[in-house]
Amino acid sequence: MCWMRKEGKMQPFIIMTDYAEVNTAVESMKLGSIDYIPKQLVEDKLVPLIRSILKERQAGQRRMPIFAREGSAFQKIMHRIRLVAATDMSVMIFGENGTGKEHIAHLLHDKSKRAGKPFVAVDCGSLSKELAPSAFFGHVKGAFTGADNAKKGYFHEAEGGTLFLDEVGNLALETQQMLLRAIQERRYRPVGDKADRNFNVRIIAATNEDLEVSVNEKRFRQDLLYRLHDFGITVPPLRDCQEDIMPLAEFFRDMANRELECSVSGFSSEARKALLTHAWPGNVRELRQKVMGAVLQAQEGVVMKEHLELAVTKPTSTVSFALRNDAEDKERILRALKQANGNRSVAAELLGIGRTTLYSKLEEYGLKYKFKQS
Repeated sequence: MCWMRKEGKMQPFIIMTDYAEVNTAVESMKLGSIDYIPKQLVEDKLVPLIRSILKERQAGQRRMPIFAREGSAFQKIMHRIRLVAATDMSVMIFGENGTGKEHIAHLLHDKSKRAGKPFVAVDCGSLSKELAPSAFFGHVKGAFTGADNAKKGYFHEAEGGTLFLDEVGNLALETQQMLLRAIQERRYRPVGDKADRNFNVRIIAATNEDLEVSVNEKRFRQDLLYRLHDFGITVPPLRDCQEDIMPLAEFFRDMANRELECSVSGFSSEARKALLTHAWPGNVRELRQKVMGAVLQAQEGVVMKEHLELAVTKPTSTVSFALRNDAEDKERILRALKQANGNRSVAAELLGIGRTTLYSKLEEYGLKYKFKQS
């Protein structure tokens, strides 16, 4: 089991033994086993446990598949994920809407020792200060008017696993105080109960805000930020990851073909140019939406520019491919040409320069690149 976890293999383990010793059970759970069953209890416990695992896995399979992005920016993110995943440090994920912060949280969970346990995502923007205590901590029957049955809260549901607080900056100050106390003391009390309950969850939070600004404006507690931000991961916007645009577009095209029963084989050159030079204010989420819609319209053959229905925006030209100095220009020009599939017009747009300037740069640096005439 140690070797499997070290190699990143996260299949669920159930330990069965004749020796039901407490220290052995504790050690096996630390190493990531789902449960520890004495052999005399196998008949009673094993089948229900397997059913529970299958139910959780089926729920997990309903989320959108995670695409392995190869761009340099995402490779740095993957390095940070590998560094922190195996720890119990709280992680704060920063990024604009649509950049895939929840996917990063899933990656952290899937690569952790808690991978076989629940991953519970909380939309913090939907929780009012009145509903938050019951949502997070649950309540007992009769705790308040309408509480006809007891309810398990998010902390209970995530026990042993990961609690993901999405857009945590939207929580009311009263809810922030309540969470801070629970996190500090590692226990909580269900609404209407008379006893506290300990919990064992790893907390990952995400936000599209600059929480330091929120702290200065008294909208977010500094002490809670410290508790949530043991380690930070910033997900860059898609406009800063232009080398990922076409691989992602092809991934979403393939997904759309399967889901919509279409047979679209690729993108026309004009569609590629439109994809590469669009500003993508909605990031990966917008790209997925546009490609899914385009495949539905095309049905077969290739996606044309008009199928994408992209709003006219200024080309992205000031970020990852922008020319900055002689030491980096050569690499950036080659990357832009590669992403543009050799199209000089598109490459020039990505670089934020005119075609004449691009020709001059190619000659100046002695670059030999087979590209299409345009």
